[in-house]
Amino acid sequence: MLVQSLGLAIAEGTLAPNSVVRLDELEAQHKVSRSVVREAARVLSSKGMLASRRRFGTVVQPEEAWNLYDPQVIRWRLASSRRLEQLQALNELRGAIEPQAARLAAERASWDAGSDLVSLAARLWAAGQRSDNDEFLRLDVEFHAAVLNASGNAMFAQFQTLVAEVLTGRTEHGLMPHLPHHEALQLHVDVASAIQRGEAAAAHAAMSRIVEQFAEEVGHIWSEHHQGETPDASLRHATERHAPEADGAPQLPPSASPSPRTAKANPW
Repeated sequence: MLVQSLGLAIAEGTLAPNSVVRLDELEAQHKVSRSVVREAARVLSSKGMLASRRRFGTVVQPEEAWNLYDPQVIRWRLASSRRLEQLQALNELRGAIEPQAARLAAERASWDAGSDLVSLAARLWAAGQRSDNDEFLRLDVEFHAAVLNASGNAMFAQFQTLVAEVLTGRTEHGLMPHLPHHEALQLHVDVASAIQRGEAAAAHAAMSRIVEQFAEEVGHIWSEHHQGETPDASLRHATERHAPEADGAPQLPPSASPSPRTAKANPW
């Protein structure tokens, strides 16, 4: 697909910023019709990656002009040689939003929604323990989406698409441990339990640790795969600190659950 090919080339830098893209050359090179070339240029222009300039034609735009929240742009950047830099930027953004979403979920989510999260965390644990990577990824995406939705903030809820791209890209590009670490699995349980019990500070802390551990694991695996290359400073400490794997069941809330908390009024 021409859009995919050009998007990857721009994200990689093969098509350099401010370079001119000749539509007639693309037509001949890719053996497609002019209408296909124009549509590809239109799609990439809508993402800020191309722009039409009088007397110049179609020009590749610098990265600061791109729609960096666009799922396709995220995928192309993750497929480029700057993958680690992209993951770092995305994870920093997650760190600013997901812990606060967990805090709000603990304050606003219903008891039933919290219980559903605990159940989801338990299924995520089970998938991780049996190394079912496809199921683990599906449940991980579902878990983070559920927390964002439970925050009661519609703008946070829409952030789930970006989180899904981050989690999927990490797995597709081989930056996910073969067996999820015990701490990571337990932290998801901790987030769900804290939300269920209405413990906002605990939910915030556990989600913050999930985001931090993501950076540690990615940095560690990147260093293993790219010997001699130094990961970004924010990820470098992962080569020295890597949570050990451990067996055991998740520390779920006791079966004798406390009474459902009283619903809190929304001050807004």
